[in-house]
Amino acid sequence: MRPAAATPIQRRGHPLQAPLQRPKASDPAGILRTMPGLTVASVNVDALDPERLAAFWAAATGGAVTGRHEDFVFVSPPKEGGVMLFFQRVAHKEPGRNTLHLDLGVPDGQRAAEVERLVGLGATRQWEVEGEVSWVDWTTMTDPEGNLFCVGAPPVEG
Repeated sequence: MRPAAATPIQRRGHPLQAPLQRPKASDPAGILRTMPGLTVASVNVDALDPERLAAFWAAATGGAVTGRHEDFVFVSPPKEGGVMLFFQRVAHKEPGRNTLHLDLGVPDGQRAAEVERLVGLGATRQWEVEGEVSWVDWTTMTDPEGNLFCVGAPPVEG
């Protein structure tokens, strides 16, 4: 018989921040457990140099490199309730493997300055998208290992 209390679950060699409850017999897939309160606890990124990417993303987001475990480097968010980033060492990038894409939001009118700050940290500007949708304009960039991410903000009225 399984204990009724929550037990920590480990995935891919690193502990999740909070214990997850094992699915109940009436909900074997865990769907009911994950529906209404679902939040993103972490984002995992394959990296050739996890220390370098963790330092980049800590500086970019205002977070901090807060831990290491074997081939993982962890970046905590700058404020409670944010998303933890895990950078996992891989020997090489594999063609066809799912890639990660982050969409980052910035306050109104601060996108250009934030893009320049990220360029100064080692990111590369790829292209601008303005006016494609009415609610956000964005700049697509790459981090120091070539992973795409976007910096978006509401369009500047003008």
